[in-house]
Amino acid sequence: MVLYLDALWLLNLLADSLLLWMTAIFLKRSVKWRRLAAGGLVGSASILLMVTPIAEAAGHPLAKVALSAIMVFAAFGFKRWKYFFVNLMTFYFSTFLTGGMLLGAHYFIRFDMQMESAVFLAGLKGFGDPVSWIFVMFGLPAASYFAKSRADDFETAQLQHDQLLDVKVEINGAEFLLKGLVDTGNQLHDPISKAPVMFISIIGLEEQLPDEIVKAADNPDILLFQDEQLPEEWLEKMRLIPAKSVGKAHQLLPAFKPDQIEVSNGTKKAAVPKALVSFTSMNLSSDEQFSCILHPKMVLPLSFEEVS
Repeated sequence: MVLYLDALWLLNLLADSLLLWMTAIFLKRSVKWRRLAAGGLVGSASILLMVTPIAEAAGHPLAKVALSAIMVFAAFGFKRWKYFFVNLMTFYFSTFLTGGMLLGAHYFIRFDMQMESAVFLAGLKGFGDPVSWIFVMFGLPAASYFAKSRADDFETAQLQHDQLLDVKVEINGAEFLLKGLVDTGNQLHDPISKAPVMFISIIGLEEQLPDEIVKAADNPDILLFQDEQLPEEWLEKMRLIPAKSVGKAHQLLPAFKPDQIEVSNGTKKAAVPKALVSFTSMNLSSDEQFSCILHPKMVLPLSFEEVS
């Protein structure tokens, strides 16, 4: 068998450097490229050791752990033991995640049901593994990109989940139990009372609301320029809020003063003393994770701890 040691070494160097880079991304570490390359260079030494008299010792699990530790040390340095072990475990996570995706993709495409066990095991013991080096060369960057993208998606979902609150709104005998997202970009408030404004999607709530409110949620102008008359109990709670939107420099947005608003983060509940509610026919969340958008000031009561 012809063994292109230089090609295997170069591929291993690039793969190890890429895995260290993924580790840095997962942990949000700022690392210079030369340090990542140094760590990859340490890892690529395993290829060279395989053609030396100590090849068997170099393949021992303890030797592999030691080599991994040196790689992580070369790339990230040492500040304290917890910092080091977090780096090391995340490096293993990146390695197993990427390797698992490569093996899964390879056998999904090329798995041969007639492959004999002896041939398979022989491949595992050699330099080539059952996965071709060409497949690894192109598949590893793709798997790394996929893993990074999914990690970003998970992080975004977690951040969004952390900003979700349970919301209870009572107005004119109707009670709504909702999931609300705290949106720092929502700075809408009543210019007179300074009451913050929250938005509620009417999707799924149509039967609990008057027909006039449902129509106004789709087209707010019907309350101002058309002969659409609200029930008296809703009319006396209505406020007109100056707002801006895409395509309209200025508009008046109808909002209503609820009887009660309560927010909860799962461990603590708090009443919102002053706020307004505006209804919209839009679907506020494409994945239906929340149905209302809260003003940041509405969650301030949750930040105050009771003093006994």
